Amino acid sequence: MKILVCVKQVPDSWAEKKLSPEKVLDRASADAVLNDLDEYAVEEALRIVEANGGVEAGHTITLLSMGPERAQEALRKGLSMGADAALHITDDALAGSDALTTSRVLAEAIKRENPDLILTGTESTDARMSVIPAMLSERLELPHLSFAGVVVVDVNAKIVKTKRMTDEGVEAMESRMPVIVTVIEKINEPRYPSFKGIMAAKKKPITELALADLGIAASEVGNGGAWSEVKDFALAPARGAGVKIADEGNGGSALVDFLAEKRLI
Repeated sequence: MKILVCVKQVPDSWAEKKLSPEKVLDRASADAVLNDLDEYAVEEALRIVEANGGVEAGHTITLLSMGPERAQEALRKGLSMGADAALHITDDALAGSDALTTSRVLAEAIKRENPDLILTGTESTDARMSVIPAMLSERLELPHLSFAGVVVVDVNAKIVKTKRMTDEGVEAMESRMPVIVTVIEKINEPRYPSFKGIMAAKKKPITELALADLGIAASEVGNGGAWSEVKDFALAPARGAGVKIADEGNGGSALVDFLAEKRLI
């Protein structure tokens, strides 16, 4: 069984984010990390392989990411957790690509690999759109089992069963492979890379792919190929000073008046 996990390098969730003069996220201004929600997908891939005999049984995990050169840091993190190899799509022309373009580039890379199971996190913490898995499903014409809180793989029957968490309850879903599965953060607890894993990751292969390798023209990606763009933006206004109410016996009434003025009651 060949498992492919889509991952992304994003600015640290705790970092203050800002847009560049070109109206795109200024990634260089913050520390970059492996997207938190993608770690659950990597961990689930590892657990599936371990439950089915491991690498010795012919099961492999390949990571896939699109991004600048520094995105390899995120791939190394996933490799140190236990993944076997990684694919890194990197090309200067990709800067400024939107979700539609990103899904197309990723889809072309996935076609080359022809995996049995594709795992993703629910979304990236820098964009919070949660659309790439569904777009990949459409482009690759593959079934998509979304928001999985439980994943069970029957390797012999080539069937994947999941339990989908919804506001109304739990839905049981099933599909034959190949299939795309999006996992939620409650599915597992990602492991910390061991020292041995970190050292081993340095020797694991990361294959770089350019747009030419995927048969995509530079003019079809990046800002020029995007279907959406940021027209304008403004910094959030500075937080104003609070209102202090001195309680001289009428504090309750003064508080009610203040809340009514702000239309909060």
